Amino acid sequence: MPPAPDSSRLAVLIDGDNTTPTIIEALLAEIAKYGSATVKRAYGDWTTSSLRGWKEAINAHAIQPMQQFAYTTGKNATDSAMIIDAMDLLYTGNLDGFCLVTSDSDFTKLASRLRESGKTVYGFGEPRTPQALVAACDKFVYLDVLRRPDKPTKEPSDEGAADTAPSRASGSELRRDAKLVRLLREGIDAASDDDGWANLGGVGSYVAKQAPDFDSRNWGYAKLVDLVTAIDLFEVKRSAGQGPRVRERPKGETAKKAPAKTATKKASRAGTARKS
Repeated sequence: MPPAPDSSRLAVLIDGDNTTPTIIEALLAEIAKYGSATVKRAYGDWTTSSLRGWKEAINAHAIQPMQQFAYTTGKNATDSAMIIDAMDLLYTGNLDGFCLVTSDSDFTKLASRLRESGKTVYGFGEPRTPQALVAACDKFVYLDVLRRPDKPTKEPSDEGAADTAPSRASGSELRRDAKLVRLLREGIDAASDDDGWANLGGVGSYVAKQAPDFDSRNWGYAKLVDLVTAIDLFEVKRSAGQGPRVRERPKGETAKKAPAKTATKKASRAGTARKS
């Protein structure tokens, strides 16, 4: 198990060629959930116009800029510099994990190597990130879930990046997502007790191991419990003093619509009162 978030020492390595500077504030806030960003470095050829805007972000968040000139046109020397630094940091032995901020599949082998050495690897990239890199990380977060709808973040050089956070999927859309439903069912089955109830935290942990990029925010829901409730295929039990519990709803049983009935009764009473 990785160390507790408040004690984990993390190295944050940012591929400036594949990341927009406008996401840095939200990115570092997300990383703070997993540990302390002990090392913060951003790599790129800062002399090029395509990396404009990085100076303000780097200075504001105390990120160390790592200059890497492009020796040959069409060749990316930044990747090599970032990989070499990651291995140097690995052998210092005083870090618990690495945050690789990139959408480039060239870092797949690096992520695998860091995990083989017992380090936790968090990946952060755009939705276009190749599945190979996603699978090589312990957890992968798509950067579009960190963007607020009211703050577009697309840069001219950030081709293919989403402008805003994902919109909230409806219940019917969620039920049609076969992979999502399958993962949740498998998670409940793996974490359930004799009565079929499972702690939602255990379900989330199981699913994350099967799909590193699993995140309720990918469907527009801030918390897993909200996503599971919206699917309307599972029973969710919330009680004070313990986390939510969930189980698959028995076949033929539908969700209770108590709020709707209450609203109907209130409307009926109001109509009766007017007639009186």
